[in-house]
Amino acid sequence: MHKLNCMSPDVVTKAYNRISPYVNKTPLLQSDIINKIFNSNIYFKFEGMQKVGAFKARGALNTLLHLKETHNLPKEVVAYSSGNHAQAVAWAAKQLSVKATIIVPSAASPLKIAATKAYGAEVIITRERQEAEDLAQEKANTAFLLPPYDHDDVIAGQGTAALEAWIDEGGFDAVFAPCGGGGLISGTYLATRLFSDHTKVYACEPKIANDAAESYRTGIVKRFEKMPMTLADGARTLGVSERTFQYIKKLDGFYEISEEEIIYWTQWVTHLLKVNIEPTSALGMAGAHKYINEGNSNKKILILLSGGNADPATYAKIWAKSYLEELPKIR
Repeated sequence: MHKLNCMSPDVVTKAYNRISPYVNKTPLLQSDIINKIFNSNIYFKFEGMQKVGAFKARGALNTLLHLKETHNLPKEVVAYSSGNHAQAVAWAAKQLSVKATIIVPSAASPLKIAATKAYGAEVIITRERQEAEDLAQEKANTAFLLPPYDHDDVIAGQGTAALEAWIDEGGFDAVFAPCGGGGLISGTYLATRLFSDHTKVYACEPKIANDAAESYRTGIVKRFEKMPMTLADGARTLGVSERTFQYIKKLDGFYEISEEEIIYWTQWVTHLLKVNIEPTSALGMAGAHKYINEGNSNKKILILLSGGNADPATYAKIWAKSYLEELPKIR
């Protein structure tokens, strides 16, 4: 098997220069209340204002633009996804007039499926996540397979979100990002290393979908047989790849987040920042909360809010019980 090597952090800078004319520059948000309660200086990079409403647009577009640069732009691109990557590939393909076929498991968000179709992609729905991956591999014989995280250009593109935050503000003591397949956290790690060797980088993952955390602990990639049904649908992956695992092994740690904590922080971040976030975005704040509770107050922290796409059924589950009577506190 071909040996995988970690990329140099400068690939994120190249990706940033490549995609900047096409993507949105997303804002860094702050909450005075959160900063005061936690005695910290916390910045939220809000990718809900990115194209397709999620950071995934960055990696998908970077991959296709790099192919175009090298005169290898395909006529058709195929992808598998539980949601945001599906929309991202459909959108990126449309920018470059490439046909897109997206294969999604039936448990994927109906809203994300509808949006993917709206971008002009052909959508094929399978029963299970593994079936979607297998069918995409079959179609890769005649089309370019653009995976959600297992590709160098995807990783480099996802890292541009953190790169923007470092350019706009910088000086962070710790960075937190959600982890599903590992593309965002890998790119975030690379981007952070462009600016700092000492800044801590942490991955945050649902406790019931903790394949990456288990892989990190054991040193061997763990994989689920069936898609874990966490509310954080962006983290419903079967496992990280060997490629993203190369970066995950270099992280400073993992924080595993309960479903109740996901609900709690989705509500509170939405309320305090006045923006809609999807449950996957709440993972970073939940992780930062644990980090601060371990004695790390008075730090400058960057949290990646991965997207803002949540369908009405998910929002109904999130708001079935309100936690807004409970002020966020160290607990």
